[in-house]
Amino acid sequence: TQLGYALGILLLAPLGDRYDRRRIILAKAAALVLALLVSGLAPGMASLLAASLGVGLAATMAQDVVPAAATLAPAAQRGRMVGTVMTGLLLGILLSRVVSGLVAQLWGWRSMYLLAAAAMALLAVAVWRGLPHFAPTTQLGWPALMRSMWGLWRQHAALRRAALAQGLLAVGFSAFWSTLAVMLHSQFQLGAAAAGALGLAGAAGALAAPLAGRMADRRGPELVTRAGAALAAFASMAAMPWLGAQGQLLLIVAAAVVFDFGVQAVLVAHQTIVYGIAPEARSRLNALLFTGMFVGMASGAAIGSWVLDHAGWLGVVVLATVSALAALGVRCWPRGR
Repeated sequence: TQLGYALGILLLAPLGDRYDRRRIILAKAAALVLALLVSGLAPGMASLLAASLGVGLAATMAQDVVPAAATLAPAAQRGRMVGTVMTGLLLGILLSRVVSGLVAQLWGWRSMYLLAAAAMALLAVAVWRGLPHFAPTTQLGWPALMRSMWGLWRQHAALRRAALAQGLLAVGFSAFWSTLAVMLHSQFQLGAAAAGALGLAGAAGALAAPLAGRMADRRGPELVTRAGAALAAFASMAAMPWLGAQGQLLLIVAAAVVFDFGVQAVLVAHQTIVYGIAPEARSRLNALLFTGMFVGMASGAAIGSWVLDHAGWLGVVVLATVSALAALGVRCWPRGR
């Protein structure tokens, strides 16, 4: 699913510069409903994996909404506006862990896909009724749009730095959350609902989005990227082996809040930086930033599973800390170099 999301951002999100974003969002919503229904009714693993790829591709409609918000916002308030929209997006992502854990435990995993399909159908109606039309900013065809992205990548060092730093943070973020349920089950005998409930702790971190947006408007986004990466780096749980079971769980909750807070603050600041580079290419710039991020997410899920198997939960903690420190190093590296 994450790889499908990365591919969808890279191949489909740039179309927001060429076509009316409202139409694109509606088309993706219809495709997402279909992919979710196929996932919920999948007869085997092969069909589920194929449908999951489709879910990832179509779910990139979220990344069409954020550039739309940046387009509608005045320049002086862009950080705050993007932060507000990202709060909704991030709360949905984080609270979905709570919902999916409860639904899966009560009615099975298939019911969650069917419930999500119904939710996306309702969202499509809301978009159709409430979202304005957006004029295209370029007449380039899809092949030319793809080629122009390489030019944007080469031309703007700020874009490359943002994509690399966010991708590094995403490695640790994904490793942490994708292995957490397995660790909670093996070490604390907790089920899917308990693992999902920890999403409430992560949801507190989503409050960073509006705060980071306001700070980026007032103090500059560079400061926010460094502060957020530092928070993520020092949300360490290395003390877990010396604590009792209750103390370990409390430390996991606290680390989840701080870790998510730092990662989301950096993301909003990076979006503020990237959206200010070339207003006529916001969808393509957003595609490049989030492709880097979700390649990191997919890599973190795979690497985190391997690390958990070979080095235990402490190894996952080390991986998350090192990736955050690497992102901090990217943000602190002199621009000229």
